[in-house]
Amino acid sequence: MTATTFRVWRGEQGKGAFADYTTDITEGMVVLDAMHQIQAETAGDLAVRWNCKAGKCGSCSAEINGQPRLMCMTRMDELPAGEPVTVEPMRAFPHVRDLVTDVSWNFEVKKSIRKFRPRPPDAPDGTWRMQQEDVDRVQEFRKCIECFLCQDVCHVLRDHHKHDSFIGPRFFVHTAALEMHPLDTEDRLRDLKEDQAIGYCNITKCCTAVCPEHIAITDNAIIPLKERVVDEFYDPVVKLVRLMRGGRT
Repeated sequence: MTATTFRVWRGEQGKGAFADYTTDITEGMVVLDAMHQIQAETAGDLAVRWNCKAGKCGSCSAEINGQPRLMCMTRMDELPAGEPVTVEPMRAFPHVRDLVTDVSWNFEVKKSIRKFRPRPPDAPDGTWRMQQEDVDRVQEFRKCIECFLCQDVCHVLRDHHKHDSFIGPRFFVHTAALEMHPLDTEDRLRDLKEDQAIGYCNITKCCTAVCPEHIAITDNAIIPLKERVVDEFYDPVVKLVRLMRGGRT
């Protein structure tokens, strides 16, 4: 066993301070184990959100040594030995209490995205035919567990607080899953440009770096969506054709 000090954020509604707790760490423990042990030993009122402890529910998101991570998937032997471990709530969302934040904004954003609209069936039995490579392309996006770590690390939300106009990387992934679906017919490009501010993203790949499901958020979702927006609204040939037809540019 190794005695380890944890500096845990304690407080409510954004106000509070770090409190130090020391507990014994044994082989195989993760940070969430340590939080539960601290609850059992010295801080029974410590607020920690969690559910599956298997890296699939996304509930235990926090910032560990300044890095957005899942507490249940952060092994203690991955952290610097002999140094205090800092655990604090995500910074991009309203603070509720201790390590718990209010992530309900994300669910409201999801409601605002145009839903899946399939084309009519193309087979006599009322089903569709798709190429396997088209199906495979969107499967990656469906791995998202909505931990919102990518939202937390995104500078547009974390530092500039553009929650009123920017939907964030999680929902660019969701939009990509719809836009790239081989059966979808809905057009979300104007929404991406005007209402969801995809132009704010400067593709630093910080969201990709923290994704526990290893989704290539930037390369496979955001950049292709940006390219579609550029083709639709900034391609000079397309703009010229629209002007000649008297349409919108």
